[in-house]
Amino acid sequence: MNYKQLEIWQIAKELVIDIHKMTLEKLPKFEMYKEGSQIRRSSKSIKSNIVEGYGRRNYKQDFIKHLIIALASNDETIDHLETLFETKSLTDENLFKNLSVRLNELGKKVNKFIQAVEKEHLSKK
Repeated sequence: MNYKQLEIWQIAKELVIDIHKMTLEKLPKFEMYKEGSQIRRSSKSIKSNIVEGYGRRNYKQDFIKHLIIALASNDETIDHLETLFETKSLTDENLFKNLSVRLNELGKKVNKFIQAVEKEHLSKK
């Protein structure tokens, strides 16, 4: 198995693509280097930290640390998305709701994955 087979990585990848596209197509130009840049970076951090953690899976504490960072980046991405919508830089309500639901679902799945890795780690002690 590799990280590309992880459901959380697959969901994160889809979100990175959709968020990147949203920032290029749906936001005002002045947001390209402000909030648009921030949300692109935080969404990419979710996916990248899942990959980095998986690469360190033989060291459970490192694995868990990177999954926690991925979860924090997910929360940060939600915050940026809400800011864009609340400031009316993102006016497409359907897109906002779709991304919000998916990000919240990803957060739940990452959290459950962390719990599973912790449980596995504790059972081996």
